Amino acid sequence: MTGAEPDPRRWRALAVTLAAGFMTLLDVSIVNTALPSIQRDLNTGAGTIQWVVSGYALTFGLVLVTGGRLGDALGRRRMFLIALAAFVATSALAGAAPDPATLVAARLAQGCAAGMLTPQNSGLIQDLFRGAERGRAFGMFGAVVGVSTAVGPVLGGVILALFGDPDGWRWVFYVNVPIGAVAFGLAMKLLPRTDRRKLRLRTEIDFAGIVLLAVAVLGVLLPLVQSEQGGLGRLWWLFGVAVVFGAAFVWWERLVVRRNRSPLLDIRLFTGTPGYASGAAVGALYFCGFAGIWLVFALFFQQGLGYTPLQSGLAVTPFALSSAVTAAVAGRLVARFGRRLTVAGLGIVALSLLSVGVVVQLVPPSAAGFAVAGPLLIGGIGGGMVISPNTTLTLECVPNRLAGVAGGALQTGQRIGTAIGTAVLASVFESVVATSEHQTALTAAMCCAAGLTLVALAVATLELRARRQRATLTEDAQAAQSAADIHRT
Repeated sequence: MTGAEPDPRRWRALAVTLAAGFMTLLDVSIVNTALPSIQRDLNTGAGTIQWVVSGYALTFGLVLVTGGRLGDALGRRRMFLIALAAFVATSALAGAAPDPATLVAARLAQGCAAGMLTPQNSGLIQDLFRGAERGRAFGMFGAVVGVSTAVGPVLGGVILALFGDPDGWRWVFYVNVPIGAVAFGLAMKLLPRTDRRKLRLRTEIDFAGIVLLAVAVLGVLLPLVQSEQGGLGRLWWLFGVAVVFGAAFVWWERLVVRRNRSPLLDIRLFTGTPGYASGAAVGALYFCGFAGIWLVFALFFQQGLGYTPLQSGLAVTPFALSSAVTAAVAGRLVARFGRRLTVAGLGIVALSLLSVGVVVQLVPPSAAGFAVAGPLLIGGIGGGMVISPNTTLTLECVPNRLAGVAGGALQTGQRIGTAIGTAVLASVFESVVATSEHQTALTAAMCCAAGLTLVALAVATLELRARRQRATLTEDAQAAQSAADIHRT
């Protein structure tokens, strides 16, 4: 945008960026359905093939903040195009992989490209939209996040049904190529250009910060994404490494600021930007409870009830559909209701998860898939009231020059939350199912997910109170200023 005039192409540009963002988020879960086919076709073990999923999630989370900072420094349009081109190329490489090693390497690179692309979405929304329009744009972004998280298994099952064995799994990756190519062409035309300037790598790119943060995030994510292969037992010591490097990262970033250089992640975002730290905490905690339930549902429906992957995915689509609709609506309402939307949404999600746990105890196993549809539909309504409003409220006071890195840090918290929630809920489910029925294991996991959601609700409630206090202080200051002006005249 130039001056106060909005870019007339902003909504079309948003549609293009959201389409690309949908692909990257979808690839977190769509591959799960294809893992057995990949294992048979490439003749490899379950431990190696699991890296097709966990490797993508790992590198995705590692580069989010770096991708956001590069977008702030190099220009979001340029970084978006570079990352999208890399994502398309690595998708093609994954589809054509002749052996497991090539496939895992392609997925690691694909995760890096996705992590570089994702922060450009939130940064571009900050740049292109103002006021109530920004809330609507983030509402659409939240709908994309919610839908992509839940429909991956369904789309994966449809693709495998269409293309069959042994090579049907390759189309899970190939499908990104034509969509990405079209999105690239449209992005070239629609995304706003920024003035080209010479980048001073030494002062504007914090390489030491990149390394310190990468090691800290790796120390948290690697044991979690490998939890199904005993990662928590073997790699628990990496959590200590994460704490040490995380503390070193904070110290270094403060030192960089004191030297008047550009930090990778300005720590003042968390200490001096109203609502950012608490909003990021709400997002991370919500994803702990929300994102982890999909693996548990897959285990319950497929192992416990004998559903096919497609049937399992269809059973949880009520949540995705209602979440998508509500997220779009909530984006329009966030300017009016603010943090009250997320507080109400988190309460609804917690109640729906508890309801699922109760329902599966009351109905016969053959009816469980239909019985949970109602609570999941209601849960999706609540979920749609959380993601997009929380993103809008968390980023509303962030300066545009830091929008990319702030969005990247917010997404990193969500990726870590996803990894923690998936590991915790899957562990709860597996430990209970070893000594009891699958219905009891699902109930235990749902209660755990509801507990994590209630922690997020507590943080959101505290943030709501803090917002009200800030609003009261602002009104008092304005009243005092008005009284002073009257006395002077």
